Amino acid sequence: MPSSAARVDSGATLAFSDVLSDDGTRLRAWTNDPDGTIEGPTVVLCNGLGTSPWTWPALLRPGCGVRVVSWNHRGTGGSDRPVDVDRVGIDEFVEDALSVMDHFSIDRAVLMGWSMGVNTMFEVAADHPERVTGLFAVAGVPGDTFSTMLGPLLLPRPAARALTVGLAHGLRLGGRALTPIAARLPVGRRAIGMLSHSGFMLPVPHPELAAAAVREFLTTPLDWYAHLALRSSEHPRVPLSRIKVPVAFVAASYDVLAGSRHMRTAAARLADATYVELRGSHFIQMEQPDRVHALLLDFLTRVG
Repeated sequence: MPSSAARVDSGATLAFSDVLSDDGTRLRAWTNDPDGTIEGPTVVLCNGLGTSPWTWPALLRPGCGVRVVSWNHRGTGGSDRPVDVDRVGIDEFVEDALSVMDHFSIDRAVLMGWSMGVNTMFEVAADHPERVTGLFAVAGVPGDTFSTMLGPLLLPRPAARALTVGLAHGLRLGGRALTPIAARLPVGRRAIGMLSHSGFMLPVPHPELAAAAVREFLTTPLDWYAHLALRSSEHPRVPLSRIKVPVAFVAASYDVLAGSRHMRTAAARLADATYVELRGSHFIQMEQPDRVHALLLDFLTRVG
């Protein structure tokens, strides 16, 4: 399948390739190890909805010590939309994860998830335990994500879900009109500075990568992103009794998109889980990349 490479300011080289999922949808997959020279464990990244490699500064360093493979969600970042546009939920993302693993000849691996990607990796572990050796969850919960949003406001789960799903419906209705405006927004260091002092995101040590991440995110039509979010919102909580591998949760105290207290209670219900809460927002791996990466390396050592 065709592949291409791209360099970023961090000095890392990413290789992109096309992967066909089970229903024939072409996905844009990527790895931080195009030459096969990284000496370290392989991690399959189930990324945040509609996000890109630039959201993981530590994984873009040549000496990060971890081989990462991942993909861009359907209809984002060069991946095609499916023929059936409703096939964009967590079940389809699970199919995509397995197709990417097969493409890279990965039989079993640690899965790492961020945000809605945590839903995906927990579902893979529940339905295909033979493919998973551990789960590293960053700012995400094992299902029913929308009911955990707005965590710092301490809303009841039904109220949080109703409000956030309603906002997603509004974005889907108005997204087509807003997309041309969003696509023309100038995103550089100044814009990241403003965003990182908004409370939604905290200051980041690599504003150039954050700017690249935001610019890439804004290439997705907002109505399509809202459609992805609404289909993902239908994913229920994964029964934790089906999870038989070690799990690490990395939560953020000021996360408005995945409540830390819900991550903490999930960790308490698992037999082999750890929980760490850092001072940060939903973008904790961009705000504290060294700390999150150190926790990942510790977890990889723990699972062997």
